[in-house]
Amino acid sequence: MKAGFDLTRRKVLLSAAATLAAPAFTRAAGMMTAPPRGATENFNPDVDVELVCKRDAVNILDGAPTQVWRYAGNLLKGPANTLTALPGSYLGPLMRFAKGQKIRIRLRNDLPEPTIAHWHGLHVPMEADGHPKAAIDPGQTYVYEFEMRNRAGFYLYHPHTHEATATQVYHGLAGGIVVEDEEERALGLPSGEYEIPIVLQDRSFDDNNQLAYWGGMHRDMFGFYGERILVNGRPDYGLDVASRAYRFRVLNASNARIYKLRWDDGTPLTVIGVDGGLLERPQTRPYAMLSPGERLDLWVDFSGRKTGSKLVMRSGAFDGLTPPMAQRMGGGRLLVGDDYPLFSVTVARETNDSPKLPEKLSTLRHYRRADVANPDNPRPIALSMGHMQLAINGRAYGHDEVMDIERIPVDTVQLFEIFHDHGGGGMGGGMGMMGTMDMAHPIHLHGEQFEILERRYSGDDPGSYATFQEGLIDSGLKDTVLVAPGERVLIAKPFNDFKGRFMYHCHNLEHEDMGMMREFSVE
Repeated sequence: MKAGFDLTRRKVLLSAAATLAAPAFTRAAGMMTAPPRGATENFNPDVDVELVCKRDAVNILDGAPTQVWRYAGNLLKGPANTLTALPGSYLGPLMRFAKGQKIRIRLRNDLPEPTIAHWHGLHVPMEADGHPKAAIDPGQTYVYEFEMRNRAGFYLYHPHTHEATATQVYHGLAGGIVVEDEEERALGLPSGEYEIPIVLQDRSFDDNNQLAYWGGMHRDMFGFYGERILVNGRPDYGLDVASRAYRFRVLNASNARIYKLRWDDGTPLTVIGVDGGLLERPQTRPYAMLSPGERLDLWVDFSGRKTGSKLVMRSGAFDGLTPPMAQRMGGGRLLVGDDYPLFSVTVARETNDSPKLPEKLSTLRHYRRADVANPDNPRPIALSMGHMQLAINGRAYGHDEVMDIERIPVDTVQLFEIFHDHGGGGMGGGMGMMGTMDMAHPIHLHGEQFEILERRYSGDDPGSYATFQEGLIDSGLKDTVLVAPGERVLIAKPFNDFKGRFMYHCHNLEHEDMGMMREFSVE
């Protein structure tokens, strides 16, 4: 696919995917498929899971059930707690793995169009990463086999189908992954009923309770913003808790919406982890920003609160992350950057058995500039938007169109600088940037977690920047970073163990499908 994107081809795909009540198989010309990968005889898995992509109907709102696409899991081998269904939800089962396990996942496609799953944040070989060209046709099965190399953390899985990621995720295909290891187990953090996944999504519904995916050209340029907040696939989410410490694992699985998490009574947030697992020490913030694809691990202590007391987690107001023309795209109900509720928590019983927050959580290896292969010449990731064109380094996605700056020697650590390219040229030239369309981008790099070394702001609106600056959590290991207009973010990213093609892209899913995606060739 070249930078001159074929919008007619995309509209055919979106109209087919949006009509789920009677979906018809319509493959976009840009979709890539390949012969499915089968199981290998010499791989002896500790865990064997069948994961089926299927159509279903789920009661989300009162009245008619909503037609969705979802992942259904079946444990063939492994610990009994490997798969946990979220009650009443269209979301895929929560998967729980341990570092060092050998894992086989059999992805079967029972949908009416090609799909492939990506294990967001996991360090796996290319053939297990869910590359868009690995998409399988209806009726086929793709077998993933890999050893869990990640440290403990909260990861996710979702489609990575070329030009169809946004629609497939929007209609229900997403789930969470919890990885455990010995370092984290030794801390005695809240677990079992006191460890709560919080998956945030925004959705719109028509008068018959069916998912609505409206917006056309503006949706594609700015991303989709729904009229209702769903938590774990449920509206008006409320949680009963005891007066003790909990662990909230929060995932932003929205297509485009950015959240500013804050408690309604001003209680600070205690952050213990981010995308790639635990921080070295807890951090206290008045609020925390969370863009699509990012995760936050929160220590939430309700000790001392009386039975019946209630807290509301809200998304606070902010400015400067979306252009003015996009700020009212929430259907008039949830304006982008407005203040609105996400979910409520009610203390239902009192107890005195709460654990204490550890002062030290983990030990991380920190990268210095001297540790990278290119300390004086960072590789650019230049983000640009023009009229119906989105690009990285001046180019939209094109498989087998690898630039020299995208060729990475294996077993090296590389320095990258991510920034907004107002000139519109990047490395490729001629995109025609429009300042009125400048907006924040959550940038996701596949493979190993990276470290943020520096974030610099040199924009012309420091007042807007101040409305979200304190909520940017840059310590710890990351796989997705929010880059605001006017920022330049320096990261150190390792490329160990595996050769092949690994994607990097905007995790605003409409932007990804519109071409704001490239790939590294690790050689």
